[in-house]
Amino acid sequence: MRLDKWLWAARFYKTRRLAVEAIEKHQVSVNGDKAKPARMIKIGDTLVIDKAGETFVIIIDDLSEVRGPAPKAQLLYHETEESLAKRLADREMRKLVHTPKPDKAPDKKDRQLLRNMRHSYE
Repeated sequence: MRLDKWLWAARFYKTRRLAVEAIEKHQVSVNGDKAKPARMIKIGDTLVIDKAGETFVIIIDDLSEVRGPAPKAQLLYHETEESLAKRLADREMRKLVHTPKPDKAPDKKDRQLLRNMRHSYE
């Protein structure tokens, strides 16, 4: 089965075109090798997928030519324990680094201070 079709059927990408673009950008590798969209995959292959800042390491459990509902798509693969733990740890780190939004919009005095700070660097 073609790699791009499987990624679409497993719901990693919304369209086959997006799957092809990700593969061409080397965001998907098969068994540690670079892949092309038409690469034939089989059950037991290991895929590394870099998507939206997260890395998935998955093992193919089943093949499907058709895109089904999400619960069925999740049965096509399983993620390795190390990959899942690393993704969750990275997600927690991003939450800690995230700067919260201010409680209110800046008032006139705050805007003047911000403007003065910006112009002092120019």
